[in-house]
Amino acid sequence: MKRDAVIIAGGGLAGAEAAWQVAQAGYKVRLYEMRPAKPTPAHKTGKLAEVVCSNSFKSDQEESAPWLLKEELKLLDSLLIRLAYAHRVPSGASLSVDREHFASAVTEIIGSHANVEIVREELRSIPEGAIVIIATGPLTSDSLSQSLREFAGEQHLYFYDAISPIVDAASIDMRKAFRASRYDKGAPDYLNCPFTQEEYLAFYDALVQAEPVPLHVCEKAMYFEACLPIEEMARRGIDTLRFGPMKPVGLVDPRTGRMPYAAVQLRQENLRADSYNLVGFQNHLRFGEQERVFRLIPGLQHATFLRLGQIHRNTFINSPRLLEPTLQSRRDGNVFFAGQISGVEGYVECIATGLIAGLNAARLVAGEVLLVPPRATAIGSLIHYLVSADPAGFQPENINFGIMPAPEAIGRRMGKQDKHRLQVQGALKAMADFRARLRPSVASTAR
Repeated sequence: MKRDAVIIAGGGLAGAEAAWQVAQAGYKVRLYEMRPAKPTPAHKTGKLAEVVCSNSFKSDQEESAPWLLKEELKLLDSLLIRLAYAHRVPSGASLSVDREHFASAVTEIIGSHANVEIVREELRSIPEGAIVIIATGPLTSDSLSQSLREFAGEQHLYFYDAISPIVDAASIDMRKAFRASRYDKGAPDYLNCPFTQEEYLAFYDALVQAEPVPLHVCEKAMYFEACLPIEEMARRGIDTLRFGPMKPVGLVDPRTGRMPYAAVQLRQENLRADSYNLVGFQNHLRFGEQERVFRLIPGLQHATFLRLGQIHRNTFINSPRLLEPTLQSRRDGNVFFAGQISGVEGYVECIATGLIAGLNAARLVAGEVLLVPPRATAIGSLIHYLVSADPAGFQPENINFGIMPAPEAIGRRMGKQDKHRLQVQGALKAMADFRARLRPSVASTAR
């Protein structure tokens, strides 16, 4: 068996984290990234770990499920989580990154590691006789997709993922928008565009009547419920947006002293604060329709759109049928899967699976027993979901307390927050114990 280097397909969040873990363990990595020689419909650069959709790594509110996942990754010495905090931008109680600085930092560190070789070519098929991590993400090339179909023995599942628009900060009318975070949590880092009832109804009507980009022939839209296009949400009812991405709860318009009828939040894109993205406004409308409809948002009447929403297919395997809890393929133990292609959804979730796949690939090279994170942890619960969900209706999943085991010995009257607090405490203890089982070079450098 050829073991001169662990081959990693894909230089996104999962692939970059996996490369770091293998390299730090002292083993050679050959990281294949086809960009920029072969671009994708969504990426703009050839940098590793390019953040394509939102720049948010979700909530950093203490004892929330996304926060817990980040804390576990800190314990396991995740490079990408460390760099995300180093290149964060103001976003209230969330962790959001300057995507350009973040990707540049990841590219420089991974590219300069003595154990890493970055190959700027498309990996067209799964290599035989090598230890391989497939982390090609939602835009896996046609050639590798065909190889994966043959490997898996079945067609991939898929759904459509969308990208939110970005506007030039200088084009936002600050006479109408105001700064605030919901319930005044954290600094007032978001820009808020408030609607009257009349303005909202006009916007709603324009949105549901806007012309979408048609899907390709024989393709069916299979949307991930946590990332629905804004127009799809609107079609579910006239008030759906007011209870979703346009909810006004927790906001007070300083000019009226009252909660607006609805509100659109804009989140800072970079450290220069010269651009903002429309939170929750992923869509697949035609570009001209986007500009027409989104300029009905108060404060954006004369907005300059630096990027408009797009739609792309997200490819992922049926993990309950194909994966072991180590993230190895059941068909071939030398092949690991990580990132969105494995069936997780979310930036931090991709990093988490990349980290575990990298750790276990390194252990396989070394002839050591492979490890599975404890079920009580957030990472362990994500992997448990991947391998134990119903394969007949498998859909990608984010981290949430619902997929984690319920805390033991709790009183019947204990509230949800107390239950979550016990889950967090148990998870962090279990992860600390798990870290102690890793090779000293990993455990001793954990941050």
